[in-house]
Order: sequence, then C-alpha cells, then structure tokens
Amino acid sequence: MAPPKRHPTVLLLCGDYVEDSEAMVPFQALQAFGITVHAVCPGKKAGEFCRTAVHELGSHQLLLLLGISCVDCKSSACNAISNWLKQAVFFRFPPFISLLQTYTESRGHNFTLNATFEEIDYGKYDGLVLPGGRAPEYLAMDQTVLDCVRKFSESGKPIASICHGQLILASADIVKGRKCTAFPAVKPVLLAAGADWVDPRTMATCVVDGNLITGPTYAGHPEFISHLVRELGGAITGADKKILFLCGDFMEDYEVIVPFQSLQALGCHVDAVCPDKKAGDTCPTAIHDFEGDQTYSEKPGHTFTLTASYDAVDASSYDALVIPGGRAPEYLALDETVIDLVKKFMESKKPVASICHGQQILAAAGVLKGRKCTAYPAVKLNVVLAGAEWLEPDPIDRCYTDGNLITGAAWPGHPEFISQLMALLGIRVSF
Repeated sequence: MAPPKRHPTVLLLCGDYVEDSEAMVPFQALQAFGITVHAVCPGKKAGEFCRTAVHELGSHQLLLLLGISCVDCKSSACNAISNWLKQAVFFRFPPFISLLQTYTESRGHNFTLNATFEEIDYGKYDGLVLPGGRAPEYLAMDQTVLDCVRKFSESGKPIASICHGQLILASADIVKGRKCTAFPAVKPVLLAAGADWVDPRTMATCVVDGNLITGPTYAGHPEFISHLVRELGGAITGADKKILFLCGDFMEDYEVIVPFQSLQALGCHVDAVCPDKKAGDTCPTAIHDFEGDQTYSEKPGHTFTLTASYDAVDASSYDALVIPGGRAPEYLALDETVIDLVKKFMESKKPVASICHGQQILAAAGVLKGRKCTAYPAVKLNVVLAGAEWLEPDPIDRCYTDGNLITGAAWPGHPEFISQLMALLGIRVSF
C-alpha cells in the first residue's frame, strides 16, 4: 500500500507594511486548501506581528483624503460621489488627477507571524510567496532574504510574487530572461534586472514562466493562488459551484475578501451583492483588529466592488450563501428583503456560512432555534435569545458545522471556515 501523499508546505516572507490583503489572503486561502503556511519576517519571531498597509486607488480612499467620511453620509450619496470620481479619473478631469497618480496608504491589520525566520529549514518547504506593499523595498536590501529567494530559485520550487514583491526577485538576480509582471511602478527595476516585462492587461492578470508566478496587485489573487496550487501539484475538483455573498457598508475587510477570493481561486462563480446597490457599486470595509483593548479596534479598509445587482438576485440559482461580519450585519438585520433571502437559503438546506457579527442576521431571521452556533462573543446574546445552542469560540478561530449551517467567531478562523464550506459543497483540493 502506497504511503499517503504529503501536503505541501509554503513559506510566506513578510515585513512591516506588507500590503494587508497580499499577506492574509494567500496565507489563509492556502491553509484552507490543506497547505501548511509558515509566515516569517527577518528579525522577528513566531508570535510577533508585522504592521500592514492598505494600498488602493479606490474612490473611498479619495473621499477620506478629501475629508469626507462615509460614516457620516448616506450610502447612495457616497456612491454618487464615488461614481463621479471614477468618471473624473476616466476623462482625466481635474482637480483629482493629481491625487490618482499613485495608490493611497492607510494602516491595516496586525499580521501575526507563525514561524521564526532565523530557524528556517529551506529543505522542508515546497514553495515561496512574496507579498507586496512597502516591505519589499527594504527586504530587497537584506542579504539573508536574497539568499533565501535564491535557494528557492535554484531548487526549481515555485515562487509566487505579487505587486512590489518583484523588487526582491530583481535584487536576488533571478529574473534575467524570465517573463514577469508586477505593479507598473516596478517595471523599470525589472527591465534593468533583465526581465522580459509583460504589461498586465488588467490589475488582475498574472504571468507564469516555469516555476515563477507573478501578479500586479491583490485584484489578481484568485488567478495567482490558483496557479500556485497547480504548481504545487494540487488538483481541484467539485468547484463548479455558484456562491452568493451578502455584503453591506463597513463589513469586515478580511471577512469578505479572504473567503471571496479563496472561492474564486478554486474556480467557483462568486457574486457579491448589497441591498440598494448594483453590480459595479462599492462597499467601504472596516478593519477590526485585536490590539490589547477591551474590544476590537476599527480602521478603514479596502473598498470592495460588488459583482451583481441585489434586486436581480435569484436565490434558487446559488449553491451557498456567505455572510461576512463587521458592522454591516447590524443594519442588514433590519432589512426584510435580507431576512427573506436568508430564510430561502436555510429552508432549501443549502449551505449558509456566517462569521463574526454575521450571526446577527441569522438571529433576526429566526433560523437559529435548536441549532448549534458560535459567533464573535459580543453576539452571544443575539444567538442565545434566538434559541440556538451556544458553542464557545475557544480559541477564537473555532468554527462549527451543524447540518447546512457553518458559523465562525472571527477572521482568524478563516482556514477552518472556508474548508468546512468546501466540505459541504463537495469541493476538494488533492495533492
């Protein structure tokens, strides 16, 4: 009898002010697919964290730059201004063009490392991931980092680098004659290093040249992660599923983007909708983090673009529903159309996966009676009063499945949350 195949182990190389989603999305998505991921940073140990940065060109960030807070305005007004700004960009209309020549930056989550850089045994890893952000600017000057990257290159193991991560590849002198893309501002460096530059058709277009996978921005995560899984020997089956995300303004950043892009990376058709909004409209997100206070902190997150119109949703055409947390569920739970939508999924016994504060919607819909359920601890009252059997989230990354219902406490539990949804949908990643 042949021994079982070993699942791959991947090294994720981080630094302070790594781009927030470019660290967390591959970190949690790969774990959900059964891949062990060790996140390290030179000079830091397991359990310490890297500060992250939110980089984007979105109109929500422009509103913040202009001193307009989305918290204080109606979503329709915010969208009107956002759409006007987008038109201003398209038609090169002043005075905003000067603001749009590059991305904006704000503080992201604190990203916790789970391994120590100085203790790396390169032989145990099957692939390397280099996120972007500002961290690569100084990591590219660290000789120990360059030695690490060269060892992966010489071994022929997959190297997946995104956005500004390619600065490290250029500094390590491993891109000469290789087809490569990146965030456009990195083009001069890659050309000087001898790379065969490929202009990205969109900010989601990735390029594969042998063991080297490169992408321009986090918009390309689904393709980027999918390529890496295949290069690691993975085969995805059962992903011909259609999944609906129920969104709202100030949903938690990670809790929408990580499962959304993870499911896309598997090959699922994923739609995101929000009441009173259409395909192409956006939702501002909130970064909820644990920073030693009595409750979570909040900062503005990425702007999330919806892919479908809420009024056109046909629940019967979807195989599952995902409800992110954050602050959006507080008011979505008051919307009768949202309640009706959730009831349809629960009555049809299709998978419903809800995380953190998303369970406020489940409680309001009256679908929790007699069901085993967890949530962010502050939502325990909603869950218990709705008649559910409360399951303590200890530790905070615990998730539970009860029939067609999957519940999680917070974004640290995404790997388990996503893998449990995959199990209900019959999606497998095998090696």
